[in-house]
Amino acid sequence: MTTALCWLDHLVIAPVLLPFSAGVLLLLLRDQSMVMQRSLALLAGLLQLGLTIALLLQVADGQMLVYRLGDWPAPWGIVLVADRLAAWMLLLTGLLALCALVYALGGTDTQGRHFHVLFQMQLFGLTGAFLTGDLFNLFVFFEILLIASYGLALHGGGPLRTRAGLHYVVMNLLGSSVFLFAAGLIYSALGSLNLADLAVKAARVPADNLVLARAGGLLLLAVFGLKAALVPLHLWLPAAYANTSAAVAALFAIMTKVGIYAILRTHTLLFGSGGGELAGLFDPWLLPLALVTLALATLGVLAAQNLSQMAAYLVVASVGTLLAALALGLPGIAAGLYYLVHSSFSAALLFLLADAIRRRRPLAGDRFTSDADMAQHALWGSLFFIAAIAAAGLPPLSGFVGKFLILRATPQHPWVWAIILLAALASVMALARAGSALFFNTTAAPARTGNLAGTPVVPLVPLAAHELLAIGGLIGLILALTAGAGPGFDFAQAMAAQLADPALYIQAVLGAGR
Repeated sequence: MTTALCWLDHLVIAPVLLPFSAGVLLLLLRDQSMVMQRSLALLAGLLQLGLTIALLLQVADGQMLVYRLGDWPAPWGIVLVADRLAAWMLLLTGLLALCALVYALGGTDTQGRHFHVLFQMQLFGLTGAFLTGDLFNLFVFFEILLIASYGLALHGGGPLRTRAGLHYVVMNLLGSSVFLFAAGLIYSALGSLNLADLAVKAARVPADNLVLARAGGLLLLAVFGLKAALVPLHLWLPAAYANTSAAVAALFAIMTKVGIYAILRTHTLLFGSGGGELAGLFDPWLLPLALVTLALATLGVLAAQNLSQMAAYLVVASVGTLLAALALGLPGIAAGLYYLVHSSFSAALLFLLADAIRRRRPLAGDRFTSDADMAQHALWGSLFFIAAIAAAGLPPLSGFVGKFLILRATPQHPWVWAIILLAALASVMALARAGSALFFNTTAAPARTGNLAGTPVVPLVPLAAHELLAIGGLIGLILALTAGAGPGFDFAQAMAAQLADPALYIQAVLGAGR
């Protein structure tokens, strides 16, 4: 029994240590062959996925696993906490990372130095952010994943990528500074940074410190809103995501979810119904900002000039939809957690498809302008059709299920219905326009031998295993989420119920015992 408990304790920290160790090892092997680096990165990705599945199975029944580094009890020591939500996010991260990594093996990883090191460090920061039970260490893991993401966003170079990447870097550096101010205000008001301890102290914050605590909480909302690309802090995302490499953009589909996760965790744990004078601190802001984000992002989707840019604006639109759901209470949180997984898969799928289509159109790339008919157009048109249905939330795929569940949770908010349905209609129109431009607005394919001077030759880009595995894998995950909608939503409801009872989290972290 003791051995089993010890193994469970280390299972919590294993998904954090594995990508860190893999990243360090890849750095030491940077001069070795690319075959060796790729093999090690793939092995690490598969092991990471196995660890996250094992962790999810351990917490699926509702127990919380707490890992105390150095065996120091909270709130004095650093803790990692695995509950249903954290394990759910880790599994989503592992699946997305594996698909993005497989796609990167087609040549993205050779466009610059240290791609695989940065990729593993990105995973290190992501897993740490989802598991940490301490506000300051959330800042630390944010910085780790952001520093790695700076290198990944700029990987491969080019003027557009560099300009967008620098904008992304500057905005997030400002956000990091604000995060430190927020943490300082909260510590000065409540005397702790451990999330469970903060939840206890927030319920009885002294009147003299109430203004400081509220200011710190609202600054946290601003920081997490920046990470999630919430209006008006979203302007960095479309250019950064649209101009980086497809594999990196597919991985970045989980980045905005880190901000949403942080908002949800603090909204329910620190500023929930048991938060005393701080209860409902985010409530006046979440729903209006979410709906404005959805509306403005939808206009961006309609105005997009290429598929990568459209996919980036669809990411922002999904943020608005998700935060609108989270603002609606327990039923909305459950629906939003189901939709969160779908929106991540569908965004990553569109980014990978945009790159595959771009390489097969010699003049226009993925822009919505006329070009020669691409080879295997029936295959790529069919894949785009599936991706468009998923991104727009049309039946029968999981996007429709998720949006239906969100709408069912909003009977007393007709304006939420109106904005979500209008945004869905606009997305359908934009994606239909994109499909028409990419696959029907074509010129006759020029001859490949003896063509007129200046006439472009249609590239015969062969089907590659990495493309089919990554794109097919994401489609398979969306189909699996659709087929398992019942159990998936049941688990989302269980996650929401656990979040709605902060006493469970507090007891697990601050309770007696190791």
